[in-house]
Amino acid sequence: MAELSVNVTARAAQQIKAQLGKRAQSTPESGIRLGVKGGGCSGMSYVIEFCDQPRGKDKLFEIDGAKVYVDPKSLIYLNGTTFDFVDSFQQKGFKFVNPQVRSECGCGESFSV
Repeated sequence: MAELSVNVTARAAQQIKAQLGKRAQSTPESGIRLGVKGGGCSGMSYVIEFCDQPRGKDKLFEIDGAKVYVDPKSLIYLNGTTFDFVDSFQQKGFKFVNPQVRSECGCGESFSV
């Protein structure tokens, strides 16, 4: 069986490092945590939060020095996802491109698989 993974783009990595650089309490392990929780219009929502202390079973994805942690349960729903940063006229922020998504709500904040 292939290993589960999340792809972090160079743009996202650059933004992660910029955001971490603004925080006073950052440590060498500091990064962000990606996750999935129940809720929202379509059943599941993405979670992005700072992570200064990874958990024992977290999977680490690192690109250009930016650390992204994902817990094993969330990784099942995020497998194959590209985590990007968009800065356009209409949108600015992190973006999940998840090939497992079968439907999304109108606002794009929740999804189902």
